[in-house]
Amino acid sequence: MDKIAMLTEILKENPTDAFARYGLAMAHAAEGQPDQALAEFETITQQNPDYVPAYQMSAQQLLKAGRTDDARARLEAGLAACNRTGNTHAASEMQAMLDDLRG
Repeated sequence: MDKIAMLTEILKENPTDAFARYGLAMAHAAEGQPDQALAEFETITQQNPDYVPAYQMSAQQLLKAGRTDDARARLEAGLAACNRTGNTHAASEMQAMLDDLRG
């Protein structure tokens, strides 16, 4: 069973498992399926708005797709999640990405 199939099975049992869904999103990204990856990242942030890695990785996917405005919005939402959770490391990385976008 491949990684995507395995994680899909896990999510059938527990659809709110953010870690498994993040793994699925990353697997889709690795397979060159950005739309599926972005859909999974969106599900994560809807179900668990404080799951910080989903914001950062979805922003990277959006940037790869040339969707700069969407990436900027995702980074801003991610920074808010970092503030809520006290994740200063991710906040500094996302702020640097946002600063790069602002040029």
